[in-house]
Amino acid sequence: MPAETHSHGASGFDSVAVGALVVDRLAELLGRDIDDVRPEARLRDDLDADDLALLDLFDTIEDELGERTVGIQLEDDDLGELVTVADVVEYVVNVIERQQR
Repeated sequence: MPAETHSHGASGFDSVAVGALVVDRLAELLGRDIDDVRPEARLRDDLDADDLALLDLFDTIEDELGERTVGIQLEDDDLGELVTVADVVEYVVNVIERQQR
């Protein structure tokens, strides 16, 4: 039986798992109640996240996911395109999928 590889489901990350990670870390970084960090919440307008907080979020996600799967790299230049919490989740899921191919 072949050993399981990192590129074939070893990470165990789907949009639900990534969503939970993003919400938890974002609430922690911003000092917000986890109930405030809803998918439709706007990062800057609703949650008062600045670019530094979002860079910290990217670093935290890279560190956590890097421990569980082959390294993931989120591009800081993409921050400006992310408006809501759901956008961050979708972005991270897409990066994971691309990097596992």
